[in-house]
Amino acid sequence: MIQAGITTVFAFLAALVLLILFHEWGHYFVARLAGVKVLRFSIGFGKSLWQVRRGPDQTEWVIGALPLGGYVRMLDEREGPVAPEEAHRAFNRQTLGRRVAIVLAGPLANFLLAFLIYWGLFLVGVPGLKPYVDTPPPASLAAQAGFSAGERITRVGQKDVRTWNEAQLLLIDGALERSAVTVETEDDAGHLATHRLDLSRLDAAERDAEVLDRIGLKPWDFPIPAVAGRVIQDGAAGRAGLRPGDRIVAVQGTPLASWQSLVALVRASPGKSLTFTLERQGRQESVTLVPRTDRDDRGNAVGKIGVSPSVPRSLTDHFWTTVRDAPLPAMAHAAQKTWEVTRLTFKTFGAMLLGQASLKNIGGPIQIADYAGQTARMGLIPYLTFLALISISLGAINLLPVPLLDGGHLMYYAVELLKGSPVSDRVLALTQRVGVLLLTALMAFALYNDIQRLLTN
Repeated sequence: MIQAGITTVFAFLAALVLLILFHEWGHYFVARLAGVKVLRFSIGFGKSLWQVRRGPDQTEWVIGALPLGGYVRMLDEREGPVAPEEAHRAFNRQTLGRRVAIVLAGPLANFLLAFLIYWGLFLVGVPGLKPYVDTPPPASLAAQAGFSAGERITRVGQKDVRTWNEAQLLLIDGALERSAVTVETEDDAGHLATHRLDLSRLDAAERDAEVLDRIGLKPWDFPIPAVAGRVIQDGAAGRAGLRPGDRIVAVQGTPLASWQSLVALVRASPGKSLTFTLERQGRQESVTLVPRTDRDDRGNAVGKIGVSPSVPRSLTDHFWTTVRDAPLPAMAHAAQKTWEVTRLTFKTFGAMLLGQASLKNIGGPIQIADYAGQTARMGLIPYLTFLALISISLGAINLLPVPLLDGGHLMYYAVELLKGSPVSDRVLALTQRVGVLLLTALMAFALYNDIQRLLTN
């Protein structure tokens, strides 16, 4: 528990620093290209924990005590006196095009970071579960559309899919569009089928990241042989003498059809004595053990014995795939992925604004920290994928036309372009107060959602 907490904290802080660094670096880099003098580059707010002056302009490089943002402070006549010989380097003296480029560079840097992460992942190879579907729940949209266990989704709409992740993104897109989506499948016998999912029938509260569950589409829980793989020596199974390679034939005399059947029996028997019938090197043996009592995500008591299954390579090859590309195709794939996730992010914002998607999708720092910790414990590839998604979200949020955000500044510049002069100081001050209120309300609501998730798991 302590180790998991430490992992979560470090993964969260690392994500924050990297995302903020890239965002502010975008502003800084383009400002320097435009000839603007940068006074301070800060990661975090509040009291300075570390500070140094570097560069020809003696820019202050700062790490603040509160790492929930950052800023680049540039020379600006609206914020203080500027020496006459440096007036040409002030931000407010730059052309409208240069100011737009400097402000836009922050969000674009976040999109660039996501692109680079995806590019690296597609070069190395991203493992993914092939989209085989399980038996859909009765009366679900998937059941009504005729899906059956063992079918593999090959196409959603006009796009081919290779993994569950790809299918999920396309189905979320269809749910936000409130449209009917055609899904093509193929079974292991080569039979093709076409299913029509009317996603307009989903309620607003159901158009979220768990849209596949709402539809009734779940990965096929393909039967795994009840053969022990890794055995934790100080667990209930290890202490009872269970060894890797043992086939568990029965529990309490009940024959086992699969590893899933074993898990169900063990989870339902915390603290109860169970007799396992094993097949070991052609002979049958019996061992007795007592599953340790643990708690699931909902706080219910469940049994655990400390053993994982031995999954045959044939099953792994059949149900898992690795998405890997050569450098140029990987670059194109990364660009497409970045664009699709960005487009989906803005669609989600729009749907929530119009009441067509649940506001429960809004998450705050607690949820981000939780996801950071979970993905870090799963491995480097899941963590990097999480970083790419959060980077896109950060870039997209900053482009919203809300005062104080980059999108708010771009909104001012759009008005300036139309009226031929900058927004007045009075209007600027008034709208920034509104921006503070909006951002405070948004942060409070995100924190409320986080707390609700903690209380309800």
